[in-house]
Amino acid sequence: MLNEFHKINKELFNEHVKQWKDAGKKVIGYNCGHVPEEVIAAAGLLPYRMRGIGADSTSIADTYFGPVICSYPKCILQLAGEGKYNFLDGMIFSPGCDSIRRLDDCWRKAAEESHGVFPAYRFYLGIPHKVTDYSLDWFVSEIRRFIDSLSEHFGITISDKALRQSIKEYNHSRTLLKKLDDLRFQDTVPISGADATAVIISANAMPRDAYNAILEKLLSKLQKSKNGLNGKKRLLLGGSAHDDSDILALIESSGGVIVGDTLCFGSRSYVDLIEEDGDPVIAIAKRYLTRKLCPRVFGSYKERMAYMRERVREAKADAVILQNIRFCDMHGAENSLYERDLEAMGIPCLKIEREYGPMAEEGRIKMRVDAFIENLRA
Repeated sequence: MLNEFHKINKELFNEHVKQWKDAGKKVIGYNCGHVPEEVIAAAGLLPYRMRGIGADSTSIADTYFGPVICSYPKCILQLAGEGKYNFLDGMIFSPGCDSIRRLDDCWRKAAEESHGVFPAYRFYLGIPHKVTDYSLDWFVSEIRRFIDSLSEHFGITISDKALRQSIKEYNHSRTLLKKLDDLRFQDTVPISGADATAVIISANAMPRDAYNAILEKLLSKLQKSKNGLNGKKRLLLGGSAHDDSDILALIESSGGVIVGDTLCFGSRSYVDLIEEDGDPVIAIAKRYLTRKLCPRVFGSYKERMAYMRERVREAKADAVILQNIRFCDMHGAENSLYERDLEAMGIPCLKIEREYGPMAEEGRIKMRVDAFIENLRA
């Protein structure tokens, strides 16, 4: 069962996406966890979160992005330029950060110059950086504009009933993933961080009903398991976008086990539910805007620090690893604050700057984690 999740995790055009496309259905990519998947799913389309896994260079992306920028969107653009994302029928862009915002114009220009295909449907979803009454009102109107755009382009109707059903299905996923967290927080950990990451990320690349069914079976199996990863240092992982289970396996090979995270590809994607009563659009807007767990939200460090501290407590973590992609200003700056405040509480931290996924310097990461784990044991 875990092998299936790992296969989904490592293949962009995985078997579930192939079956979806073979059935004549459309796939819509998106570039940030603030884009509401529920709206896309309610339209009968498959939401697919873009990743850069599998890029073995950034030769195309360097032409359009330049050298001094985060390698996460560069790896995505590289794959798009190589035609690896030609299966997408549409793309939702949003200003998750300045680097990911530029994926829109860079991809457009690359496609004009014969590097890959720019999807036929594109939509730019504006997302406020502040949580206020007026920003929530504006975001509600932005989501309604998004609904109208999908409806017009694909010739469909997105009803409130369909939105409520979609909300319920995605809430079910979040509830199941919280149960996975509960298992990882046990004294005897039944699943490695690398395996858990593959499970969590698979949600972004397959139909949600199929995902929930497989996840329920896995949880049932883990609940009955008598095996556990004991005698290892319990680690919590935080920082920049991280979707590479191989890097987690590398970290765990040093004698630790990653029992939780505060990542946007991880717990931040499922820690809170959407209200299932009332206007579904307002409920979706509230959930995606008012959670303050991403440093793109202004003035909310105290809430994020409280969340980090709570995750450390729940996971019974011995230490925290804070990683950020090179040139990620938001997480790079905030990780320094986390390190200062967590160590003042007596929680050991390791802060690592790295390149994204396939560009990561594995030898350097391994050396630093080895030394960190050795110090924890001492």
